[in-house]
Amino acid sequence: MLKKEELPDCPVATTVQLIGNKWKLLILRNLLVRPWRFNELQKSLEGISQKVLTESLRSMESDGIVIRTVYAEVPPRVEYSLSELGKTLRPILDAMQTWGTQYKHNEL
Repeated sequence: MLKKEELPDCPVATTVQLIGNKWKLLILRNLLVRPWRFNELQKSLEGISQKVLTESLRSMESDGIVIRTVYAEVPPRVEYSLSELGKTLRPILDAMQTWGTQYKHNEL
C-alpha cells in the first residue's frame, strides 16, 4: 500500500494512480460481480497479456483493493476478489457504466 506522502495531493490524481488504467478498471468491473481465478480473468479480458494481468493484480493487492486467496488443494487454486476497500469503488464504476451507456445512445 502506498504511503500517504507518496500519493498526489489531488484526490482525483490519487484515484487515477490507483485504478486509472484500462486493464485495472476492467478487472475491477469483473471482480465486482464475483471472485475470479487468474485464467478466467485473462480469458474474459481480450487482449490482456499474462504479464500485465499479473502486474495489475499485484499492484491492486498491494494497494489493498484486491484480495488474493490461495486454497490448500492439489493442484493449488487461487482466487482474486475485492477487499472491503475495493468494494467501495462500485459507485465509480457504476457511474462510468451509466455515462458510457448514455454516450453510446447519444443521451448526453
